[in-house]
Amino acid sequence: MWWSGAKASRHLWSAGRGTARVCSRRGCSGRGCLAVAAMLAMAAAASGQQPVVDGRQPLDDSSGGRFTPEERTNIAVYEAVNRSVANINTKATVASGLFLLEVPSEGAGSGIVLDRLGHVLTNYHVVEGAKEIQVLLFDGSSHTGKLVGFDPATDVAVLKVDAPAALLVPAVFGSSNNLHVGQRVFAIGNPFGLERTLTTGIISSLNRSLPTRSGRTIKSIIQTDAAINPGNSGGPLLDSGSRLIGMNTAIASRTGQSSGVGFAIPVGTLARIVPQLIQRGKVIRPDAGIARVYQTDKGLLVAAVAPEGPAERAGMRGFKVVRERRRQGPFVAEFERVDRSGADLIVAVAGETVRTADDFLSAIESRNPGDQVLIAVEREGHRLELPVVLDAEK
Repeated sequence: MWWSGAKASRHLWSAGRGTARVCSRRGCSGRGCLAVAAMLAMAAAASGQQPVVDGRQPLDDSSGGRFTPEERTNIAVYEAVNRSVANINTKATVASGLFLLEVPSEGAGSGIVLDRLGHVLTNYHVVEGAKEIQVLLFDGSSHTGKLVGFDPATDVAVLKVDAPAALLVPAVFGSSNNLHVGQRVFAIGNPFGLERTLTTGIISSLNRSLPTRSGRTIKSIIQTDAAINPGNSGGPLLDSGSRLIGMNTAIASRTGQSSGVGFAIPVGTLARIVPQLIQRGKVIRPDAGIARVYQTDKGLLVAAVAPEGPAERAGMRGFKVVRERRRQGPFVAEFERVDRSGADLIVAVAGETVRTADDFLSAIESRNPGDQVLIAVEREGHRLELPVVLDAEK
């Protein structure tokens, strides 16, 4: 079995490769608005109300009983969100043949309109390496997309299009904190270039982990059986209230087609990183100042800490290089050996057990630069908790 981003390519299929509406106020980065809107959406969800999207009300009962309750929900979700979904077409050049000549390549994916300023959310693998990006909005108009920011570690990218505000219908962000296996979900995207296609299913599992090409692992991934095919990458995964709960990103398949096992990045992850991509073009992650570790059965053995970094300032110890002199006949030679006996063994971060480097990175990166975190270590048979003040990753 192999993993692939659900991106369509006409020439090449490559493996691997809150409730918030972002404020339309001029100059707003969306950072604060995501939090405020998330609270509003959660309140609406608690009251059982469906959100009003762009002035549109949910489907009423004027159908005269022609639709079942399930059908009415399907129709309401599609009518509320389909105008917020964009079709993304890319053109790139790839090396091919004996002499690695560059040949044109085209791809397609989906996107989610974030605000009326023209920001569009998608997967990084949809636009990676693209020389030209065209974003098709719901009215069929095509607009050149400019890459504003991207984060390979989470496979997220934000584009910007210069389009009239009337054509930009922002999606409504929901929450991924209270999802349940069996909950009904909806996916809208552009599989095989077929614009704004709706598929339905349920949440099959939660808290999956998905490796990325950058070597990191995305946590808390949503697994769904809603049909996700090439071209669905970057499209929204929605709940019954038409709220965004995730962004479709990959499928598990032996053929490159949907096998009923699709994956979406949760909206909680998106809400943390999208404002940074809009504001800075990249995600600034916290850094504990630990340069190298070895994974053991009991935890992470610290091999080296960054000079004058957070871990060293907190008193964390790594390996020591010991220089010794030995006489060999008439000569005295200098030798170096590594002393591991005094190195710290990391066993927990903020009370949570750590066994792998990925566990450690996940615990650290859920915080912000400047935060203080207690890192528990075992040193010479004793357990210590070291207060480490995180720096910004350089």
